[in-house]
Amino acid sequence: MNNDSDLQIAGDLLEVQHLLLPPKQHPTTVAEFAGLARSIAADRAQWAPLVQYDAGTRWYHRLRTGPGYEVWLLSWVPGQGSGLHDHGPSSGVLTVLEGELTERTERGSRSIGADGQRVFAPGYVHEVVNDSLAPAVSLHVYFPGLTEMPMHTARCAPAALDAVRA
Repeated sequence: MNNDSDLQIAGDLLEVQHLLLPPKQHPTTVAEFAGLARSIAADRAQWAPLVQYDAGTRWYHRLRTGPGYEVWLLSWVPGQGSGLHDHGPSSGVLTVLEGELTERTERGSRSIGADGQRVFAPGYVHEVVNDSLAPAVSLHVYFPGLTEMPMHTARCAPAALDAVRA
C-alpha cells in the first residue's frame, strides 16, 4: 500500500498550459501590493531620478496607477510630517526607500528604516514624521486609489498623546 498521495504528475507540467493560471498583470491581494512596493523599491533607477526635496512642504509624485490603485513617491526633509490622518476607504502599504521615518499612533511610536514596510487597513489613524537629521523617501500604495485623507485631532491616552504631539 502506498502512503503517498495517489495523485502523480507524469511528464512536464509546463506542457499542460490549460492548467496553469495566467500571470497577473496587476496586484489584487495585500501580499501582492506589498510585493509591488518591494519590486519598485528594488528598482532604484525607476524612482530615484524623480525625487525632489522641498523645505516648505512635503514633496509627492504619483508614480503609477493601475485598476483601482495608485503608487505615490514622497520625500521628507527633517522635521516634516503628515499630521494625524487616515486614508478614508483606502488600504495602504508604506515602504521607506531611504532614510528613516517615525510612525505615531494611539498605541505609540515606531521607527521605520530603509526597506521597512507597514500595511494598513481603511480607517487606520497615524502620523508619519521625519524625526531624523537626514532626508527620507517613501513609497505609498493605496487600494482603492486615495480619494480622501481626513485629518484627526489626537484622541489618545496621555502618554501616546505626548508622543503624537512631540
